[in-house]
Amino acid sequence: MIDTFARRLPFFYGWIIVAVAFVTMAIGVNARTAFSLLFPAVITEFGWDRATTAGAFSFGFLAAALLGPVMGRLVDRKGPAWLMQLGVLAIAAGLALASLATQPWHLYLSQGLLVGAGSSAVGYSGQALYLPNWFVRRRGLAISIAYAGAGIGAIVLLPLIQSIISAAGWRAACLTLAAIVLIVLAPLNLLIRRRPQDLGLTPDGDTAAGAIARRSVHVIDTAWAATTWTLARALRTTRFWWLVLANATAMYAWYAVQVHQTKYLVSLGISPTMAAWVLGIASLAGIPGGIALGLLSDRIGREPVWSIGCTGFVLTYALLIALAYAPHQGTLAWALLWAMVLAQGLLGYGITSVFSPVVAEVFEGPHFGTIFGTLMIGALSGGAAGPFIHGLLHDLTGSDIPGFALGILASLVSITAIWIAAPRHVRRVGRPD
Repeated sequence: MIDTFARRLPFFYGWIIVAVAFVTMAIGVNARTAFSLLFPAVITEFGWDRATTAGAFSFGFLAAALLGPVMGRLVDRKGPAWLMQLGVLAIAAGLALASLATQPWHLYLSQGLLVGAGSSAVGYSGQALYLPNWFVRRRGLAISIAYAGAGIGAIVLLPLIQSIISAAGWRAACLTLAAIVLIVLAPLNLLIRRRPQDLGLTPDGDTAAGAIARRSVHVIDTAWAATTWTLARALRTTRFWWLVLANATAMYAWYAVQVHQTKYLVSLGISPTMAAWVLGIASLAGIPGGIALGLLSDRIGREPVWSIGCTGFVLTYALLIALAYAPHQGTLAWALLWAMVLAQGLLGYGITSVFSPVVAEVFEGPHFGTIFGTLMIGALSGGAAGPFIHGLLHDLTGSDIPGFALGILASLVSITAIWIAAPRHVRRVGRPD
């Protein structure tokens, strides 16, 4: 029935796939992001140190990283619907079990392993395994629209979760979120397929002739593009490892600040509710920022947009450092706070629009899922390291400033690595030379 429906709407079905991804991102990604709101409440209840508690989040990233190649192979062989449904079940089970936690290892296995791995499956990593197949000319735009779901979900879900935490406790918030994940996402993800050819369609909804006539991705290195890339071949290239470094350091910068900024802002005298709104509004700002940067990347290339996104995190960290020295909740402090929100959302979160297009344009082919999944081991390891290392530095120094400085360094390394990886030397986006 789905096949017949898709063939009747060849242009629109690709955008239906994007809409499903949008809703899945809205709920699935924020099921993991909500850990930032649970974090202060868990510390207050149990008195655990910050490194131990944040380590549960990091453990989830490590689990997702190790599962990356398995997720990629599953999508290559069975299709993305299998991966999405397993992810939904893992998130729901993890959140439900987290509500029973009394020891750190309980949180590591539930909120860490199950929610972390499940959120990766339905979130940025999982969506990147099949969404690039559905679009070529509009690849950056389509992916940025799908990923914008994380921002909408943040502004809707995160304040809701914070209100439940304030009224009924963090355990009730976990159970509520588990129910939302299961009821909404399980039926919705039955609609997705790995690529348009599986339904007799073509990317962008074009006819084959139209796709060639309107092509906007131009092959530069014909020998590289003609190679049938397997994982073994990709691993033997230096370009693969520069992409790993670029992704790992970008994810480090992203998740170190995302996990720790709520606690940091509360320590500066900002209310927990306002700190939750700051996190949500930053994600909301990522919607227009991500779509604009995705569209821009389709016109000027991926490396400049990657650099803009990492620069957003440099500004985020710098503004957070400046907040520590601003007069307490004065005009300057509020100006720095909202400048940080805009830098993080409009610029930093926009980097998601180029994560998967960069890899797809370098290692396009039938084994893309396996290659991308393996590359994400390094990327997600960076995301795992960020919250833990920042928390450890705080425990050792009593300050967030050293961790913020390290986040700035990670962002600069990411910019350098993506230009050395040079996807533009394989396939150039926009106008050819």
